[in-house]
Amino acid sequence: MNLPLKLMSILLPILWFNGCATVNLLSISEASLETHLRQQIHAFDQQQLQRGSPFSVALKTADITLGPDGRDVAKLDFAGQLAVTAFLQKVSLDIQLSLEGQPVYVSKENAIYIRRLALLDSKIESPMFKAELAPATEQVMAVIAQLLETTPVYRLDESDLAGQLLQLANMDLKVAPGKLVFVPAN
Repeated sequence: MNLPLKLMSILLPILWFNGCATVNLLSISEASLETHLRQQIHAFDQQQLQRGSPFSVALKTADITLGPDGRDVAKLDFAGQLAVTAFLQKVSLDIQLSLEGQPVYVSKENAIYIRRLALLDSKIESPMFKAELAPATEQVMAVIAQLLETTPVYRLDESDLAGQLLQLANMDLKVAPGKLVFVPAN
């Protein structure tokens, strides 16, 4: 295919997408985000273990609710275990966190992050000892916030035509009940 035809095959869909403000180009469901997030957290955990980190994370659940109460936020509910290895002993903490944050699309990375996190609720327990673990909540929250600030909850498939076009077009991400929707930027 010669250059003018390639250029036209790319530009025409972009121009069409930019001209159709009411058309939803692509939406991403809560289930897709949850699956991708679980994979990302598992990969992050494996990287940390390979680097010799004393922390490990095992998620039992990672639920995402998009647009609760009609608001432009994502609510994240996590349950699992955080293990810390110190002084040749492994201490496990059962964690349950409920967070809320803003989904953000970073076009140069073709990725979606959850930013501006707020802790809604938390519960941390240890089967090894009974003590007040509230100070640990802040540390766990800091780890989760760092993870979500640096690890996308979803990455668009750049081998897919829609993923390629979204990266080239000027798009905004909107939160709708149960899904994230890409729309042409204003």
